[in-house]
Amino acid sequence: MNMNSFTINNIQYTIRPFDESVDSVEELTELLHRAYKRLADMGLNFIATFQTAEYTRNYFKKGECFILTSGEEISGTIFYQTVMWDDAPEIYKDPDSVLVGKFAVEPELQKMRLGEKLMDFVESYAAKNGKKRVVLDTSEKALHLIEYYTRRGYKFIENWQWPDVNYRSVIMSKEIS
Repeated sequence: MNMNSFTINNIQYTIRPFDESVDSVEELTELLHRAYKRLADMGLNFIATFQTAEYTRNYFKKGECFILTSGEEISGTIFYQTVMWDDAPEIYKDPDSVLVGKFAVEPELQKMRLGEKLMDFVESYAAKNGKKRVVLDTSEKALHLIEYYTRRGYKFIENWQWPDVNYRSVIMSKEIS
């Protein structure tokens, strides 16, 4: 069994890079919509709640997309972003940092620790790639997510207002070794 495979409830899961030659960008985009629906229902317009497949495809140019699969099904995803934009927070542009986002698990599979496996994977991947910290952001109104990241050791850095969303974000960071 390779190190990115594990079993939960007698189901084998694998975390691997998204491969456009075999994986569906449309399926990945629909997963993001389903997983982020709870946030949309809170009135928060996260890009992942409405992004198009073309937007998803263009996002691949900014880093690496990892997916969680069981058989042929995409059950989750996390994005490891290495290319930053000019108006990003300074900590995002620090060469010792990597941004993670577009983090999602199929709604009916949430609460099974699959998200933890994705986060463990990406934090380990960052460390292996010489990064000193993982950074991320979420809405200041998504208290359940802020609590989740805080339990994982992420600390508040600053608030940030992105131009394309209707909420103020909380920038969080975790030092890794």
